[in-house]
Order: sequence, then structure tokens, then C-alpha cells
Amino acid sequence: MNINDKTAIVTGGASGLGEAAVISLFNAGANVVIADLNEEKGKALAEKLGDRVIFVKTDVVSIADVENVCKTAIDKFGAIHILVNNAGLGTVGKTIGKNGPLNIDVFKKTVEVNLIGSFNMLSHAAWEMSKNQAEDGERGVIVNTASVAAFEGQIGQVSYAASKAGIVGMTLPAARDLARDGIRVCSIAPGIIDTPMLAQVPEPARQSLAKQVPFPSRLGKPEEFGMLVQHIVENGYLNGECIRLDGAIRMGPQ
Repeated sequence: MNINDKTAIVTGGASGLGEAAVISLFNAGANVVIADLNEEKGKALAEKLGDRVIFVKTDVVSIADVENVCKTAIDKFGAIHILVNNAGLGTVGKTIGKNGPLNIDVFKKTVEVNLIGSFNMLSHAAWEMSKNQAEDGERGVIVNTASVAAFEGQIGQVSYAASKAGIVGMTLPAARDLARDGIRVCSIAPGIIDTPMLAQVPEPARQSLAKQVPFPSRLGKPEEFGMLVQHIVENGYLNGECIRLDGAIRMGPQ
């Protein structure tokens, strides 16, 4: 898909990997809707980038919010061609702890936001994409954000890993469901990326994480995520695939 003049929604687009996707798609000529709960950062990024970018406060779990962000994108820019599903949360907690089983509400909330929220956005955006005029048979592209934790979840990541594994698992069937509508679906499984969240980790720990990456032995850059999002959108033969972006790291138990 030629990104220029197309319209993208990026959930979790106010910071980190989502912000990198926003900037990459914007620089390629797209109109971008930042869908996030963080009004301050979302509005600031939209104002910084200019007229082709707007912010819509969005809780991806809420059907009303998802319907609203889709409607706003269409009202403002005419259509939805690209969705980057990046909104999510990271939780920590072992299956059982010193005081008993993991609080089931932690597990439910993680799956609700990371997996159900992603599907909520995916299905609603896909419905709008299906109404687009086909360009070389293509009407839309959806990029989900998984994680290497989907494959090598570490100690204390049971909720997070399960939610991200769900994203990997729905990638191919969603692509198959939407094939007749000319909509491609792929996912990216990032490794250790130097996002604002990781910036809170002490420097010795950051250096230790970087050394675990076979090559290049460093933390990933958010813009490398943005580059891959752009490539997936532009490469029409990429479909139904989950791509690891991790420098060949394979996470140990802890």
C-alpha cells in the first residue's frame, strides 16, 4: 500500500513504540489519528506534527470509544486504511506467590486491554476498511503489537505473555477472515526496545539487558519499530505473519 494520503489510526500512539509508528507513517505522508488515554502527550504530539495528525482520547476496551475514534477518523480524513494496534499494559505477577494464587483481576485486566482491546479495534477498523475502494485489490492493513514474551515469557510474566500469545494466535485467522475484503493483518513481536518504560530501569540493568542481545548487542530503537510498521504497510505480500524484532534474543526464565 502506498502510504501517502492514506489515513492511519495508531492506538497507544502518544509515546514509545506507538509514537514511533505515528512519526514513521506521518513522514511517509499519512494522515494519523493518535488513539490513547494520555491526553497531555497525545495532544502535544499531534500539535507538534501538524494538521495531518489529530488526537482522540480512546480506551480500546470500550466499544463506544472505538466506534468514536473510527468515526472521527472518517469524518476528518474520509476513510481508514491503516491500523497499528499498540495500546497495552505490562503487568508483573507469578502464578502463585507467598500469599496465594495470582489475583485473577490482574490476569483479566491484562488480557482485556492487550488482547480483547486489540481485537476490538481490529474488528471495528476492518469493518470500515472493507468499505474502501480497492487499490490493487487492497483495502487496508492492520499491524498488531505482540512481544517476544509471547514465545519466551519470563518468570512473573504469565498474564502479559498469555495476552501477547493471544495476539500472535489471532494474526493468521484474522488475515484469513479478512482476505476476501483485501485487508492484510500482521503482527510485530518486539524484543527489548528502549522506550520510556525501559528508561525507568537502572542503567546497570539496562546494560545487562543489552548484552543479552546476540547482535546488535544493544537495546532496540523505537524508530526501528516504526520502520517495520512502514515496511509491512508498503509490502503487499506480507500477510498473516508475526515478525520478531529482537536482535535474535531468546529470553531466559528471568
